Amino acid sequence: MGDVTTSGGTSREEFSAMWERQQPYWHAVYACVWLAAVVVALVDDPSPYGRGPSLALLGVMALAYAVLGVRAMTSRDARWAVAYHLVAWSALLGIQWLAPDTQTWLLFFALFPQLWAMLPTRWATVATVVVVLSFSLVRWAQYDFTTDSLTEIVISGTISMGLSLSLGLFISRIVGEAEARAETIDELRATQARLSAAERDRGVHEERERISREIHDTLAQGFTSVVALSRAAEAALARDDVATARDRLALIERTAADNLDEARFIVAELTPGHLQSRTLVEALQRLGAAVSSENGLRADVHVAGEPVPLGGSAEIVIFRTAQEAVSNVRRHASATRVDLTLAYEGVDRVVLTVCDDGRGFDVGGGRSGFGLDGVRARAAEVGGAVELVSGPGTGTTLRLQVPR
Repeated sequence: MGDVTTSGGTSREEFSAMWERQQPYWHAVYACVWLAAVVVALVDDPSPYGRGPSLALLGVMALAYAVLGVRAMTSRDARWAVAYHLVAWSALLGIQWLAPDTQTWLLFFALFPQLWAMLPTRWATVATVVVVLSFSLVRWAQYDFTTDSLTEIVISGTISMGLSLSLGLFISRIVGEAEARAETIDELRATQARLSAAERDRGVHEERERISREIHDTLAQGFTSVVALSRAAEAALARDDVATARDRLALIERTAADNLDEARFIVAELTPGHLQSRTLVEALQRLGAAVSSENGLRADVHVAGEPVPLGGSAEIVIFRTAQEAVSNVRRHASATRVDLTLAYEGVDRVVLTVCDDGRGFDVGGGRSGFGLDGVRARAAEVGGAVELVSGPGTGTTLRLQVPR
């Protein structure tokens, strides 16, 4: 059966603990069988040498079990097991030699199971064959090696060997399967722990990406607006246009305050500040008004269909996509107008379309960026899709579709 290696908290350790709990029963069975053999030797001992030698050899077997057998059971060390079985079987073989008609074969019911429990399967198989052949040879010798007795001895020895090997191999297979199952469970637990660690790492990575997108879609765009507004204020002051400069400074303050709120919401993992206490339509209208007041780009917001609540995730995706699209128009398109259309189509989807009259670009040219990648990633998280249509001199249209 082999040695069992234990490690804390594993199924192998649980298997070993189960074996330790069973050991008192093994000791009790051996004690009962041994006592029965002693009683038989006291009541009816056919040995011509008297009861003394048989009882002495039974005492040797008991001492061997107490000193060697118990330790072999506890440690599962094959060396102790081999020493114990050499002494025990030799003593029982001596009793058989001294008393040919002895009934101490009752000890077979304890020694054979111990043989398979203490030793590896291959060793136990060899030992069983050797033991059966040894007892058969002793019995044949006691019959003076007569031909008439050989048949009986061969038949009884073959039956004993067959039963012993069958029962032993069956028990060994059951125990082996239990050990293999324990190892498999340990491997599954280790794999589960590795998968959990990988999932945690993935979660950390996704959270980093989410925070990066949040910063790009909010704070970075807000700082871009602050820079643009500060330049406009500087230009107004250069023209001695104090009123315009004050308006731009007021917008800078408002934009900075909005950015501060966004930063707080990102830290708290709440929805975007524009959506706090507002509907999605109101948030888009405020975005359009803010853009129109910054640098002359006209942003109009249109709504088609009956607005309905979409849930936090879908609304955040739509609003962030609108922010990113408008920011790209403002920074790259050289456009004078951008239209944002929010269409509630049917009962299963909502479509956001952002269209500008800027210079456009070649979509097939491989041009992309963090912002557009973030838009696609956000859309995929809610089961949506993004379509981008553009061309040199024809403006750009971004279409986001998300399920309700």
